Amino acid sequence: MTSQIPSAPPRTSRPLRVLAAMSGGVDSAVAAARAAEAGHDVTGVHLALSANPQSFRTGARGCCTIEDSRDARRAADVIGIPFYVWDLAERFREDVVEDFIAEYEAGRTPNPCLRCNEKIKFAALLDKALALGFDAVCTGHYAQVVTGEDGVRELHRASDMAKDQSYVLGVLDDRQLAHAMFPLGDTVTTKDEIRAEAERRGLAVAKKPDSHDICFIADGDTQGFLASRLGKAEGDIVDESGAVVGSHEGAFGFTIGQRKGLRIGTPAPDGKPRYVLDISPVDNRVTVGPAASLDVTFLTAIKPRWCGAAPTGAGTYTAQLRAHGGETPVTAELVGDELRVSFEEPVRGVAPGQAIVLYDGTRVVGSATIAATERAAAPA
Repeated sequence: MTSQIPSAPPRTSRPLRVLAAMSGGVDSAVAAARAAEAGHDVTGVHLALSANPQSFRTGARGCCTIEDSRDARRAADVIGIPFYVWDLAERFREDVVEDFIAEYEAGRTPNPCLRCNEKIKFAALLDKALALGFDAVCTGHYAQVVTGEDGVRELHRASDMAKDQSYVLGVLDDRQLAHAMFPLGDTVTTKDEIRAEAERRGLAVAKKPDSHDICFIADGDTQGFLASRLGKAEGDIVDESGAVVGSHEGAFGFTIGQRKGLRIGTPAPDGKPRYVLDISPVDNRVTVGPAASLDVTFLTAIKPRWCGAAPTGAGTYTAQLRAHGGETPVTAELVGDELRVSFEEPVRGVAPGQAIVLYDGTRVVGSATIAATERAAAPA
């Protein structure tokens, strides 16, 4: 299946009441400014997602600090829009942080940014915005919502593939898309140009460094974060034959496809690197082996969410398996509540818990959570 982006409809004759989520960064500030410049009635809001807001930034990592809320407020003042801070820390802890910990404890690899978009920015925030009479929620994501001649709204990749963030928005459903606004998605500009635009608009965040990695793990040490919540639990690292080749302090600290940090004392017989092939939380065992053993040809995924009507029958699509990954051709079919996906060519590093997002050309069809994989036969 392939599709082209339909022509944009004429601009609405009435301004919308828009709630602009302002993180304190440059992207969301420019997005809010563009929405206001387009004639919409914009109100800025910063989401306080931490009960201890000083803890979510180390240098350029993380977000959601008091500093960020102040930067967002200053940007709103320059744009000339009202500004508020909404406390969603408890909801964020329950729906994103605790989910992240539970998924790793179960041997899966979650994507907290995707979960935040689903549960916080386009659920909790959107519900509150609609209750207050707003028409749309605006964010600084690089993606496009396109309305066809039939009035149907579709989620598409950003014009600039290098900045496309549609993968982490693949959880949005029809209702959420109907109230989503992404002012940065339809422009082909470099980040330097976005920063230059912010500077021209007088926004002090123009030179602020981007946040990286997981916002609630400010130092970037995921394994340390999980160990502090789950405690250390020594276990074995074994090869494909079951022979013990090393030890670890918690199976939750690994992910499928991981190569670094394995601390294996026994080299592989062929001298080649070994990768994490399987994580068993039941017996706290991590299995490692050669890269070829990571080749996946088929997967099943659960909890599908569709950016439109659910597809019927088997179809050909492209799939993206991680936020910064490429596309790969697949055949996918929804059977009951389970998505079954076959790959044209084997792919590596596919882990349960990750999201698979299906595309029809540039259009986002939907996403699902990977539950199980089938691997290619090992080479003779």
